[in-house]
Formats: sequence, C-alpha cells, structure tokens
Amino acid sequence: MTHLITAHFDGKVLVPDEAVQLPVGQPLRLHIELTSSSLPRFADLLDLEADLPDAPADLAAQHDHYLYGSPKR
Repeated sequence: MTHLITAHFDGKVLVPDEAVQLPVGQPLRLHIELTSSSLPRFADLLDLEADLPDAPADLAAQHDHYLYGSPKR
C-alpha cells in the first residue's frame, strides 16, 4: 500500500503536515523528495509588514499584547 504524505524536517525528525493513520510500530520505507518552494516560508507575512508602515517596532515580539491586550513580556 502507498500513501503520499507531505512533511517537514524540524532539525531532528520528519513531522507530517497532516494526521497520519498508521499502526504504531509499523515498519515503513520512506522515499524523500524535496519540493521546490518559490517563496520562503511565511513570505506573505513579510508582505503584510510592508503594508503596515506605522506598526510598532516590537510587533513580532509582542504580538499577544497587540492582538489580545495581554501584558508585554
């Protein structure tokens, strides 16, 4: 049986991008194919930043404060 599963590498292990229904302990044979990505991950957020010239300088670090009103860290 063959399944096509997309995943990413977190520096230690392969992590499936969606839930996988396989028996625990099931031996597997993996074929790794790198996908080409035309844009870096989260590139759309960089575009959003360009559209917010008046955004606070600490927006990324303090996003919970600006989104939810929590105290700044």
